[in-house]
Amino acid sequence: MKLIIINGPNLNLLGVREPEVYGGESFESYFEQLKTLFPTVELSYFQSNIEGEIVDKIHETGFSYDGIIINAGGYSHTSVAIRDALAAVKTPAVEVHISNVFAREEFRHTLLLAPVCRACVTGFGLKGYAMAVENFL
Repeated sequence: MKLIIINGPNLNLLGVREPEVYGGESFESYFEQLKTLFPTVELSYFQSNIEGEIVDKIHETGFSYDGIIINAGGYSHTSVAIRDALAAVKTPAVEVHISNVFAREEFRHTLLLAPVCRACVTGFGLKGYAMAVENFL
């Protein structure tokens, strides 16, 4: 099984950015734990703060991978382009949010990607990524 995790803007700052919301661990550190947790899964990781690069990565992997795990950060609430890219590829996707977006500001309650994803995990911290991997097993 071959899965890619695609993280969007500001997620490169996990561990230092608003630790009261996102925790104190970097994603790179957590990614190593994920690889240990799921040794039979070929996991890769991509992060970008640029919407078009995320769209390009979805196009690149969306026909050859078994699954996409996407946390598009703020783009989850605004990006029709990322939503359309997920809808255009064959590879199924699971949307992940570290915080409970529905317990936060009103503008975060709209998830444009969720309708084209097979599941949405929100509010479980970094463990949400492991839950998303399990969704594909």
